[in-house]
Amino acid sequence: MENIDVVFHAAALKHVTLNEYNPFETVQTNVEGTQNVIQAALDEEIESFVAVSTDKASNPTSVMGATKLLSERLVIAANTYKGERETRFGCVRFGNVLASSGSVVPLFMDQIRSGGPVTVTNPEMTRFIMPISEAAELVLDAHERMTSGEVFVLKMPALQIGTLARAMIEEYAPKYGYNNSDIEIDIIGARPGERVHEKLISTDESSGTRELDDMFVILPQIDAAGYDAVNYTDAEQVSGEYTSADTTLLSENEIIDLIESVEGFPEE
Repeated sequence: MENIDVVFHAAALKHVTLNEYNPFETVQTNVEGTQNVIQAALDEEIESFVAVSTDKASNPTSVMGATKLLSERLVIAANTYKGERETRFGCVRFGNVLASSGSVVPLFMDQIRSGGPVTVTNPEMTRFIMPISEAAELVLDAHERMTSGEVFVLKMPALQIGTLARAMIEEYAPKYGYNNSDIEIDIIGARPGERVHEKLISTDESSGTRELDDMFVILPQIDAAGYDAVNYTDAEQVSGEYTSADTTLLSENEIIDLIESVEGFPEE
């Protein structure tokens, strides 16, 4: 980090089921790794530090979620022990990034390309999702707004996994030489650590959360040096939790449009 001004800490062991079976590795990467990066940032007295977190950190039910919540708390608390340094520490929390490595859209695409079946854990499951370009833009926006200690929660569209599977089969099966009816959907059940609906803001967090135009901000509950509440005095308090079940779900056409908006995906 020598001669670095801004750090975006996105490294993590992120796959829920993998983490359930390897909790020691998850703690070493997501918790101890974050602590190491924070210490390096303090040593070099960088200007600002933004950690990228996940919806699974809100009221966590998995090893991944629990370690990412602790990672968030480490980052926020760094504002209290930075001494005379002027480094600003904050977090950004969002859901699934479309077409990222190991995510559901590339998985379904590979299964359709191979003639199926498409393996769906639970068709009623809902997930927050956005393209990486939009996620990156909002992370930069959160960095510009940050004073110290905030957790910015990006507003995201959501989809139902069953709708995603049907939309992708209808759109892509013919492109790979199959009839839609050739591709079966196999319901395999939820994997360890998964929940039916994702949560970006819990009920407990809502009292300390304010709504902005394209994001929410969870205000620090500890005395974070450098935090300035004046930026949020005109923002309304959030009245309840924010989950993927409560937001507007994308239609099949909207899902395909979103997939097609990602440059270079799907690959032929």
